[in-house]
Amino acid sequence: MGTLNMRDVLESFSGRRVLVTGHTGFKGSWLTYILMELGADVMGYALPPNPGDSHFQLLGLEKKIKHVVGNICDADKLNEAFQSFQPEYVFHLAAQALVKKSYAEPVETMQTNIMGSVHLLDAVRRCSSVRSLVYITSDKCYENLEWVWGYRESDRLGGHDPYSASKGAAELIFSAFARSYFASRPELGAATVRAGNVIGGGDWAEDRIVPDCIRAAQEGRSIELRNPGATRPWQHVMEPLSGYLLLAARLRQQPEEFAGSWNFGPSTDEVRTVSEVADTIVQQLGRGNVKMDGSEHHHHEANLLQLNCDKAHQLLGWQPRWHVDKTLEYTAVWYKSWLDGAEVCDVTRAQILDYFPELL
Repeated sequence: MGTLNMRDVLESFSGRRVLVTGHTGFKGSWLTYILMELGADVMGYALPPNPGDSHFQLLGLEKKIKHVVGNICDADKLNEAFQSFQPEYVFHLAAQALVKKSYAEPVETMQTNIMGSVHLLDAVRRCSSVRSLVYITSDKCYENLEWVWGYRESDRLGGHDPYSASKGAAELIFSAFARSYFASRPELGAATVRAGNVIGGGDWAEDRIVPDCIRAAQEGRSIELRNPGATRPWQHVMEPLSGYLLLAARLRQQPEEFAGSWNFGPSTDEVRTVSEVADTIVQQLGRGNVKMDGSEHHHHEANLLQLNCDKAHQLLGWQPRWHVDKTLEYTAVWYKSWLDGAEVCDVTRAQILDYFPELL
C-alpha cells in the first residue's frame, strides 16, 4: 500500500486547492485553520456562523480563505463554487448536527443532511478536478442496539431519531453515487467517515455537554445534566480531523485501496459518563457546579454508543494521540484562556502544534 507518514500527509496539502463545506462550524473551523497552517488554498462553503461567539469569527478565517456563504441545498450555487474553484480535495462537513434540534425541526434536518448531501455528491460528480472526497457523517448512522462492543463499518445502518436516520440515509446515498458514478473515475478516491462525541475549544452548540458547561459557568448558574449516567467515548476534535487528513491523502495516492467507509474514535478505555465530563470541566475551569435535571420529559437518547476503529488502525495506520484526560484538560484550557481574554488564534494554534509536532 505504500508508506505515507504524518509529516508527508501534512505536507501534501501545501499549495493544493481544498474545498470544505461547513467551514463556519465547530469541526469545520478547526479543519480550515489546520489546512491554512499547512499552506493549502482553501475555499469554505457554508451558512454564516451562528450569532454570538464563533470559533470561525474569532480566528478571522473569513479574511484568510475564500469564504463563500451558501446553503448546500442550493444546488446551483454549490455547483458554481465547485466549477469556479476546481478543488482537488473536498471535505464535506456541512450538516444539521444536533439530535435535539432534529426532533424540533425534522424537515430541515432531512433537507440539509439528505438533500444537501445529494447536491454535494452531484457537484463532485460534475467536477472533474476532484481527486479526493472525505464525506463526513456520524457514528449515529448505525442502528444502535447499545451493544457493549463497538460498531464496525459493515454493521447495519439505521436511526431512532430524525438526525440519526438522516445520517444513515446520507450513507446510503453516498454508496449509490460511489457505485453509480465514482467507480468509473479511477482517479477519484471517495470515502465516508464516522466519528462522534467530539469535544474541544470553540464549540458553542446548544445541548452539547461542554458548551453547556461553559455557558452555565459564564452565567454563574448550575450545570443541569439531563442524562448524567450516559457513557460516551470522548475524543478531541483534532483526533478525527487527523484521520480525515490522513485518509484524504491516502485517497489521493491510492484511490481504490482506501475508498469505502471508516470509523475514527477513541479506545473504549476512554469512556466517561456525562457527569464525569461535567465535573472535570468544572474542576479545570475553577468555577461552576453541577446538578441533575429533574425533568422527566426528554426525547430518546442513547446511553451507549461506541465505534470499532480496527480498520483505521490497521489499514491507515491511524491512532489517537491524546487520552481522554488530556482531551478534557485541553478543552477546558482553551475555554479558560478565552474567558481570560487570550487571543483565540494563539490558543488554537498552540494546541494544533502540540497535537501535530510534525509542523514544528
